Amino acid sequence: MNYKKVAIACDHAGYKTKEYLKEYLKSKGIDVEDFGCFSEESVDYPDFAHPMADFVEQGKADFGISICGSGNGISMTVNKHQGIRAALCWNTEIAALAKQHNNANVCSLPARFVTLEQAKEIVEAYMNAEFEGGRHIRRIEKIPVKRS
Repeated sequence: MNYKKVAIACDHAGYKTKEYLKEYLKSKGIDVEDFGCFSEESVDYPDFAHPMADFVEQGKADFGISICGSGNGISMTVNKHQGIRAALCWNTEIAALAKQHNNANVCSLPARFVTLEQAKEIVEAYMNAEFEGGRHIRRIEKIPVKRS
């Protein structure tokens, strides 16, 4: 797939990984919308995750990348948005399956548990995978909460 724009957000634990991935994505000619954070000073990930998720939900980016220490907190936060399907990806196989089976539109990374090179490989695997459709469509359609 040919990606043009990616949204990215992190907390202090994910700052170095975010900066590394930004340079990698830019080297591939992809525009990166950076929602922060912008240093290793302690911050609250929801302050950056929600604006990034809004941006992806509105279709202003092809997908998003969210990064915190474990990947859990920031993933939980962006998944509060009905139009977001964030997958916590800690290896390349999980990243590919997140796109192939779940059509994930946010790739969440655990910065404290993957190296910078592994983070790049995970994002590559995610970007190179294609949604398979078929039986997975009906499952994805059941994810958003239907309120009456």
